Amino acid sequence: QVQLVESGGGLVQAGGSLRLSCEASGNIFSINTMGWYRQAPGKQRELVAIITSGGSTNYADSVKGRFTVSRDNVKNTVYLQMNSLKPEDTAVYYCNADIIHYSGRRSPNVWGQGTQVTVSS
Repeated sequence: QVQLVESGGGLVQAGGSLRLSCEASGNIFSINTMGWYRQAPGKQRELVAIITSGGSTNYADSVKGRFTVSRDNVKNTVYLQMNSLKPEDTAVYYCNADIIHYSGRRSPNVWGQGTQVTVSS
């Protein structure tokens, strides 16, 4: 069994910064892509940023230049540094991981419980 635990969300004023963390634990041999998604009230969940095991990244256009995704493969942790936050960044942020277990089996879509980010104007 695998667990993803997010932390670092909260309330911040527009223009401020937050850093989210997500640690994966449990039956993990390796992790392929890790990433962050978000869901605002009344909207569908959307990609924010992803990072491969090799460090390649991809960002939503709306966060390019403001957010930075990184990971620590030893700690099985992915981070999201969010700068110049805007009210429209308000959402629940979810961590996602593509995991290979010790058995060789793959769980390609493991989700965390989510962490709330609220940006006030």
